[in-house]
Amino acid sequence: MRLSLVLLWLGAAVACGPGRGFTRRHGPRRLTPLVFNQHDPNISENSKSASGPPEGRITREDEKFRDLVPNYNPDIDFKDDEGTGADRLMTQRCKEKLNTLAISVMNQWPGVRLRVIEGWDEENSHLDNSLHYEGRAVDLTTSDRDHSKNGMLARLAVEAGFDWVFYESRSYIHCSVKTESSVGTGAGCFPSGSLVHTLNGPQEIANLRKGDKVLAAADDGKMVYSEVLEFIDRDPNATRHFIEVTAENGVTITTTPSHLLLLAAADGWRELFAANIQIGDVLLTRGYGSVMRPSKVIKTRIVSKRGVYAPLTRTGTIIVDDALASCYAIVRSHSLAHAAMAPLRWLSSWSNSNEIPRGVHWYANALYNFGDYVLPSSYKYR
Repeated sequence: MRLSLVLLWLGAAVACGPGRGFTRRHGPRRLTPLVFNQHDPNISENSKSASGPPEGRITREDEKFRDLVPNYNPDIDFKDDEGTGADRLMTQRCKEKLNTLAISVMNQWPGVRLRVIEGWDEENSHLDNSLHYEGRAVDLTTSDRDHSKNGMLARLAVEAGFDWVFYESRSYIHCSVKTESSVGTGAGCFPSGSLVHTLNGPQEIANLRKGDKVLAAADDGKMVYSEVLEFIDRDPNATRHFIEVTAENGVTITTTPSHLLLLAAADGWRELFAANIQIGDVLLTRGYGSVMRPSKVIKTRIVSKRGVYAPLTRTGTIIVDDALASCYAIVRSHSLAHAAMAPLRWLSSWSNSNEIPRGVHWYANALYNFGDYVLPSSYKYR
């Protein structure tokens, strides 16, 4: 019953997208400002339970520079002292948390906007291990320069989901996030080079378009061709850590740790995050006719690959590299995720646009953010 209510709440909350007024705050809970020099959580910024250790500076010449995304949110002021737009560049996770905080600021103080005074640093103005060099840290204040608001601003940043928040100076707060790969961010994806089966034969997942029909599985476990309605996530330039799962019949599927794979079970299939797959679990792989073929997992390993693609099919399932997977991630229940995504499938069915924007679809992003606040922890990827 509780999950049914949560699902209805999720659908109602995100149907109009994460526009003004959308935040992770719920109910009249009283928020307590951070005090000067307080940080949340109360551990080192570089602890794995906070934002994690630095992974190295990113310069404009680095391949990783393409993973930084610009933030053009009109509800955020960017100081941009350098005049290069560097303060607008950040990781996707940092951008998502910053945009959520911007809405909270407008709700807390009508007429006031969030202000970024320092983002990605390319001028070596911080300590050697600073996360500013990786686009994972921002220094913030409010547009009215009222420093008395910084304690509450820090609390709002904690609520917005930043992984480490520090009331560092009387004139600003410092916030940072984990790396994309360490938290399985995004919608759960497959890398470039993954193969799907279309009506015209095998095809790389990067070449899929809306309206294509790919091999998937129906509710009864039989293989069917299902229409690609939308992309929950699509970014050809992103680099992620993936889990590579190999079965004894030679089938190998590669996906992000938070993605749901559909495994053989006595009553059909069961779902499991890719990160939790164990040797001896049984993949459902492409067989003959319409019947799936079970095969035991013999090896798993972590790999780094480029490109992220997450097609959404009408059935909510897809066969990638000859193994059956859900189209969903982050939430531990395939059926719950499929029901929550019903509005997106309906909207996509009526859309005439073939445009495929880069990044996580706004509906999925809103759903994951809101679900992170209201779903029981047992139903979330951690």
